Amino acid sequence: MKVVLLAGGFGTRISEESHLKPKPMIEIGGRPILWHIMKIYSHYGFNDFVICGGYKCDYIKDYFANYYLRTSDVTFDFTKENRMELHSTSAEPWRVTIIDTGLNTMTGGRIKRIRPYIGDETFLLTYGDGLCDMDIGTLVDFHRSHGKIGTMTAVSVGQRFGVLNIREDDTIASFREKKNRDGAIINGGFMVMEPDVFDMIEGDDTVFEKAPLETLVKMGELKAFHHDGFWQCMDTQRDKMLLEELWNSGKAPWKVWE
Repeated sequence: MKVVLLAGGFGTRISEESHLKPKPMIEIGGRPILWHIMKIYSHYGFNDFVICGGYKCDYIKDYFANYYLRTSDVTFDFTKENRMELHSTSAEPWRVTIIDTGLNTMTGGRIKRIRPYIGDETFLLTYGDGLCDMDIGTLVDFHRSHGKIGTMTAVSVGQRFGVLNIREDDTIASFREKKNRDGAIINGGFMVMEPDVFDMIEGDDTVFEKAPLETLVKMGELKAFHHDGFWQCMDTQRDKMLLEELWNSGKAPWKVWE
């Protein structure tokens, strides 16, 4: 099952660093937050990634083009053959496809553009700025159990994102944009989608969190997977500092791979 990562936005709320690099490439503990997200999925056996790039997409391509070198000890021998020798490699078992989905394309449009790389298969979907300690395998099992088109992780925090109204059978009854001082159950990302969702996206100007998700709600085809553990996005510099502190403490909750 492929993992689709939305990594093409401008990251304007963390412009202190995003003016230099894409938001998902901002580092926590010396590694891009995108790497941390991929490590979470990889821990549960999901190693095939499709990255939806846009803003400064080349930065992401360059990172993975040199990933093997970055994670290895290396000897550069300039004496005779101008030779490079790698030692003690620790590269991940990942297959990474990076697609430039356009500079100004909306989230729905980015998802629509990567359809040829997904085909008619169920896929995992998340944003390139959120971390959690959720069991991805359990999320996938839940999605398969209900037979609906989409599953969205629901987290309960006072935050700044789309708010969910959930029925007793876990069907999402409504999805709306946040309001000031909301303290409700929200969209935490970490979704599972059937390929039917591609047909609900018109084009580049479609915001995934608007018409497509609202359509799924009206159809009764969007279920909520409740996650009561750790979840934190990196939306601002303050969020980054919090995540950095957790990582440096040696007790980062999302570090499920060790």
